[in-house]
Amino acid sequence: MTGLTIFMFVLSALLILMACIKADRVRSWRESVNPSAPDIPDAAFTVARIVLVVMAVVNVVLGFRGLAAQDTMDWSDEELTSAVEGATEALDGDVMYGDSLGTDSQADLDGDYARKVEDEIVEHGGGDAPGFGVDAAVVGRAMTDRARYRITASGAGKAFCMHVERTHDGYIETVAPGLSGDAAAVKLPKYTFEVSTRAGEC
Repeated sequence: MTGLTIFMFVLSALLILMACIKADRVRSWRESVNPSAPDIPDAAFTVARIVLVVMAVVNVVLGFRGLAAQDTMDWSDEELTSAVEGATEALDGDVMYGDSLGTDSQADLDGDYARKVEDEIVEHGGGDAPGFGVDAAVVGRAMTDRARYRITASGAGKAFCMHVERTHDGYIETVAPGLSGDAAAVKLPKYTFEVSTRAGEC
């Protein structure tokens, strides 16, 4: 997209230069190439200049629109930095619950939580940032209670390292839907997350 925009700006400059060429110079060049060719009236040069200028203006407008479209499709370093800072603040101290069977699927650091990190960063991206393109890749092997994520985004040159530590804070007792009495009491494991992020690779 950037290459096409640059080409359009260069083309616009060439069209303006062509519009500025004097009629006498064009006539002289044409006569040297084909002496028997009929003379070109001044009105034709006027029309040609108008067409060239209009084409140049159209290219400039399309070029700026292309830059605006690219800005909405790619993350800048500033947008990613702000989004990561906001997501880190929102995730730090967050509480999640596992299930009663002890599989902890809702607190999976290798899968579900990585997607949660990505969604949180996108949510804190702001109005100009794209709503996609964020990647939270687990660095190394996610442990039971801690993991590191390499945060990147399409278009941004920066990378961030997010460290997540999960602490088991006991259980919360709840009632299973559709049951009553002692059988309805279910204990869910409670986890608190400590999240910190720094710029650079993990």
